[in-house]
Amino acid sequence: MTVKDPEQDAGKEATDQMRVKYGYYIILAGFLLVGLVFVAAVAKWNTAGDVTAVVGSVTSLIGTVVGAFLGVQVGSQGKEKAEDARKAAENKALRFAAALPPGTAERIMKAFPED
Repeated sequence: MTVKDPEQDAGKEATDQMRVKYGYYIILAGFLLVGLVFVAAVAKWNTAGDVTAVVGSVTSLIGTVVGAFLGVQVGSQGKEKAEDARKAAENKALRFAAALPPGTAERIMKAFPED
């Protein structure tokens, strides 16, 4: 049986909420910036090629930055889940080891020495 720390769970929940909130703000800011650049480009240039060139260069930069931000967030969330799974497996192994008779534990420790 694993004992969960309510403070740790609340901290993870707050972190997840913060990721969603800031991710939303980043995406919204990206859309607004692209919209502003589009309006400014249409007002300044008369040809579709010029507008496309300006908007395309800005959207590629914004898309790269927003994608990098969200990619880092997803990666760190995956790392946290992997770390939680590792801790749970370690706790399970320790519980099994605690239930072994002393002679068996010594034999296992000799058979698998630490590196």
